[in-house]
Amino acid sequence: MTDPGGLGDDKQRQLEHHRVRPDGTRLTTDQGIVVDDTDNSLSVGERGPTLMEDFHFREKITHFDHERIPERVVHARGAGAYGHFEVYESLAEYTSAEFLCDPSISTPVFVRFSTVAGSRGSADTVRDVRGFATKFFTRQGNFDLVGNNMPVFFIQDGIKFPDFVHAVKPEPHNEIPQAQSAHDTLWDFVRLQPETMHMMMWLMSDRAVPRSYAMMEGFGVHTFRLVNAEGRGTFVKFHWKPKLGVHSLAWDETQKLAGKDPDFNRRDLWDSIENGDFPQYELGLQLIPEEDEHRFDFDLLDPTKIVPEEEVPVRRVGLLTLDRNPDNFFAETEQVAFHTANVVPGIDFTNDPLLQARLFSYLDTQLIRLGGPNFTQIPVNRPVADVHNHHRDGYHQMAIHQGQASYHKNSLSGGCPAVGGSGAYTHYQERVDGNKIRKRSESFADHYGQATLFWNSMSDWEKGHIVSAFRFELGKVVAMDVRAGVVEHLNQVDHELAVKVAEGIGVEPPEARVTTHDRGSPALSQVGQPGSAKARKIAVLVADGSDSGAIGAVGDALTEAGAQVEVLAAKDGSVLSANGGRIEVTRALPTAPSVTYDAVLVPGGADAVATLLADGDSVHFVAEAFKHCKPIAAVDDGIALLERARVAGVRLAGEDTSSDQGVVSDQGVITCRGPVGATFVDELVNALVLHRHWTREISAVPA
Repeated sequence: MTDPGGLGDDKQRQLEHHRVRPDGTRLTTDQGIVVDDTDNSLSVGERGPTLMEDFHFREKITHFDHERIPERVVHARGAGAYGHFEVYESLAEYTSAEFLCDPSISTPVFVRFSTVAGSRGSADTVRDVRGFATKFFTRQGNFDLVGNNMPVFFIQDGIKFPDFVHAVKPEPHNEIPQAQSAHDTLWDFVRLQPETMHMMMWLMSDRAVPRSYAMMEGFGVHTFRLVNAEGRGTFVKFHWKPKLGVHSLAWDETQKLAGKDPDFNRRDLWDSIENGDFPQYELGLQLIPEEDEHRFDFDLLDPTKIVPEEEVPVRRVGLLTLDRNPDNFFAETEQVAFHTANVVPGIDFTNDPLLQARLFSYLDTQLIRLGGPNFTQIPVNRPVADVHNHHRDGYHQMAIHQGQASYHKNSLSGGCPAVGGSGAYTHYQERVDGNKIRKRSESFADHYGQATLFWNSMSDWEKGHIVSAFRFELGKVVAMDVRAGVVEHLNQVDHELAVKVAEGIGVEPPEARVTTHDRGSPALSQVGQPGSAKARKIAVLVADGSDSGAIGAVGDALTEAGAQVEVLAAKDGSVLSANGGRIEVTRALPTAPSVTYDAVLVPGGADAVATLLADGDSVHFVAEAFKHCKPIAAVDDGIALLERARVAGVRLAGEDTSSDQGVVSDQGVITCRGPVGATFVDELVNALVLHRHWTREISAVPA
């Protein structure tokens, strides 16, 4: 793609001006004064008091005292990356937004992913909603698409947002639990707010534990409006569709990752970009003519509802590629400021009451976090479009404004900056009238229909995970009346769901009720999602005597498919191969738990496998990977390690005469007796593409 506006280069130069590199420099104060000693305070004698005139000490300690800014109330735990967006073809029929109308423009972006409930120090893999916020640096100004990885929200009206956040945050009397929804106050809120039920189904599903940021969808949540050059409006729902598909972790795995690698998702994002495995997402639009606003059995302005893709297909209109990591986490990822009100000509709002509240809230948040009104001048927030206005002074003012007039209208500066003209933002015109009231529309009243739609759309294994999640969460709730109240709501969603949850949490199962509908939406399930071996991590377990031929053949093929192969042994360094050579070790097994890998390979070699069989860590590694339904491959003697790890319920090579010299692939377990060939490699790659093999949860019964 060409970039006639040079937007990417402009943003790069803008950031370059603010980068401070230490190479070849001398230590100075913030005023540029060279410092001769930064290890000792200026004092009266060697053992005397420190002098107030030590300006270097005072500046150094003062800056340290203030180097933390208040963390975000929500979305505090985040990771970010730069990239670019390109539209496939002009959407001028619907919008005047230039970046959506000119395929020749490459628009620079910054994307921040985040959890919602936890603090900055919490883990990445908790059960939670994930933020997916994108700042487009267009030459018409900044556009912020501030979304989540779930298309709906807990509440319908933003006035209840403080109540929801207070409920989901650690309880105020003891500040427990951190980054978890499994506690009384959240579920008490849910019990008393049935509008939460659709979102709670998403939160209890595997969507709440994504494998990586590159494997989760993004949604604008609200219904927005596109406006074309003639002023005609079209309702729109924004989607991000990941090129790698939508895939999740196992719940047990997420809890272990929280201890073993709490940075799992942000590390994966960073490493993927460094390795050239750039995450990509297609921008999707659901376009709804304004005359169709009331044709649905729900209200388009209700943020607890989706527009099923079977009713309004998602049109994929452009590609987002994340290809550059930030240079400094604080300066960029922590200080980036998003706001739903940041729109460009051609994009406008609707009267969604949650969206309307967000239009007020975000600016207040940035003012308190970033120290005043000039946060837009922080490099990561600065638009590439020119900025001219009469805003002056305030904390952290970086601009040196020239001229005598700082007001409008003026004649002393030639009337500049002037208002209006080509490209000016004009709000969509619509008639609004009515009484001043506090009342929600009756069209917002169905709180269970789409929750049932979500449940009906799930596969058997997805339903099993949802039941287990409700049991886990409600099992942490002390108040039995809260547990029972939530079960009653679940009974309005689906009777089978309610009974299974009740049986697991000590609540009397509810009476049967008539299901409201049996409709489903296949797009809501993760079954059938596209997959890829790209960016997957495969662990190869070795010891002295391992078959280097099998490692090389499989490793080369996996690397060709875009996967990352790491060789693990009891210690760092290298091991002897069966043919007397050396096999370089990537990591020591004690520092590389199975939960950080997508698959495991055990190559042959009798001596090596004997060593692995005697090593509890190696046996546990395979057993845990099998429990988490990951692809597992073994060659010849390596099959014995699978048997020791109780990899049961699947066929292994050698268990029948027809497979003694062949390859057996069963539920993501691939074994081979004899030379490793293309069939074995292909089966392993295919197993990686499928991500997880959840049927094992039903069929794998330990011996």
